[in-house]
Amino acid sequence: MTIRRTLATAVAAAVTTPVLLLSAAPAFADAKPPAQTQQKPSIAELELAAAAAKVAYDDAVAAEDAALDALKALGADTHPLVVAHKAAKAAAADAATAKAAADQAVVDAHALLDGLPETATEAERTAAETALTEAEGAAVTAGEAKSAADVTYAEAGDAWSDARIAAARLIGEAQEVTRQALADLTAADEALARAKKEAEEDKEDEECESVPEARLTTVITGLPTTVVAGTKVDFNLRVTNGTDRTMDEVLPFAYVHATDGSGLDSIDDLVSVQWSSGSSGSSSTWKTVDNKHYMDAISPLKAGAHADVKMRLTVDASAPAGNGVTFVAGDYVNDDGTCGGNPDLEGYEFMIAAAGSKPGRTDDAKPGKTRPNTSDINTQTGTSVSPVSGTLAATGASSATSRLALASGAAVAVGAGAMFAVRRRRAGAHV
Repeated sequence: MTIRRTLATAVAAAVTTPVLLLSAAPAFADAKPPAQTQQKPSIAELELAAAAAKVAYDDAVAAEDAALDALKALGADTHPLVVAHKAAKAAAADAATAKAAADQAVVDAHALLDGLPETATEAERTAAETALTEAEGAAVTAGEAKSAADVTYAEAGDAWSDARIAAARLIGEAQEVTRQALADLTAADEALARAKKEAEEDKEDEECESVPEARLTTVITGLPTTVVAGTKVDFNLRVTNGTDRTMDEVLPFAYVHATDGSGLDSIDDLVSVQWSSGSSGSSSTWKTVDNKHYMDAISPLKAGAHADVKMRLTVDASAPAGNGVTFVAGDYVNDDGTCGGNPDLEGYEFMIAAAGSKPGRTDDAKPGKTRPNTSDINTQTGTSVSPVSGTLAATGASSATSRLALASGAAVAVGAGAMFAVRRRRAGAHV
């Protein structure tokens, strides 16, 4: 829910840099983060992009089909390269036959000349020698014709082979273009689908006038006042609808903040709070609660009824001794468009003992309410933040804890300015 995201962010900013928060409110209001200046493409633009991607994909498929057809055509008997190759093959075969006949004629002419008897006349010997010379000349001519025919046949074969290789390469290139075009089309379609889904969700996220409801209470039990670094503690969050009407959707909120012993250095990265979505509280059901992950909605919560949420606080073994506070609150959204939340943010203060410490028996942390005074707070352009009434529970912690509490209280005041612009959120049922 927007209010809780805003509030959690404000808590984090205030407890780490309270002076900056209190003295430089206009800077926060006037300066837009770079991410906010970037406009998302509209659905119409995404539709155009998806249509263009579809055209590119169709063209790529058509080009791939044409390349496949071209390769197939190269295997047809009527293709010019195939016709030329077959003709060259036949001519080479004829030339080879003619060369063989010419060679045989030379052999026969030699045999005739060598077989003349000694009684052969000069005219007969001259005729035999002339026949041999003519046969040898015909053999040379036939050999040259065969060589030329062989070259033509080889060239025709190379031309046909090169054409098939080129066609196969074009198919590979066309398939790669098709794959990329399909990826682009898929991405464009997914972007369009996401945008349409977000637009549909935005229709559901109708703004409503938030009405503070103090009878929607959040109470923690079982959280000790001292938590040893390197341990986990389980506790319970009870959300109660103290009104006389059913709340269709209740959204519990939790946030943990911690500092070292000085109260000046945040150790938020060493502490975490989780909630369990399962009845058994097994490890597989524990979910982290932070600025991005919220507890599921309780849908519905009847008048006078309550719901319990199993919680777990974990402090890393490397955490130094220090102080912490766990904030809890609740918002509600009704199907009729009404919404709101508890104007008080419950803060349960605890001490962090160094790893290996033996704190012995400790009491449960008690709540201290910080009620923001929103009468003179302007979260967009305001220049001041009013003091926050109420204090966090006294637990015997160091003076640093009071500084943490004051800073957190200021953050609550800033966050509470958004209490009157709550947006509806669809969430899975918790109970």
